[in-house]
Amino acid sequence: MKDCYYCEKGEKLNQLMTHIADMGNASIYLFRDQTHKGKCIVVFNTDHRTEWYQLNQEEQSELIYAVAKTAEALHNVFNPDKINYATYGDKVSHLHVHVVPKYENGPDWGDPFKDDRTPVILSEEEYIRRVEQIREHLT
Repeated sequence: MKDCYYCEKGEKLNQLMTHIADMGNASIYLFRDQTHKGKCIVVFNTDHRTEWYQLNQEEQSELIYAVAKTAEALHNVFNPDKINYATYGDKVSHLHVHVVPKYENGPDWGDPFKDDRTPVILSEEEYIRRVEQIREHLT
């Protein structure tokens, strides 16, 4: 779909996140703002869909499996106290799930996560290392 950076997979997407892996009908990305250490986005990658109900049962199962495997990998790599999940789409109308590790005494503990602060940007080496760690735990 035109003007959907998840479908276009171009520069705008690459500025916001780094590809980790594809799993079934999902693409898994590390969000570049690492305010929430390990935050990932799991994106439905078969075509442009905006709602869960637009997926058939098999597609839903495959996508939620990718979300669960991503959460498990994040738990194994970063040992968060809790993982939050969110599917929005008001501004970016493509089916995707935020998988957000949360830490006691960390940002937004006890509240929904927010992306309204100065982003925590890592070095390219740190992104590469995190991507490799997560990828290793996805298999």
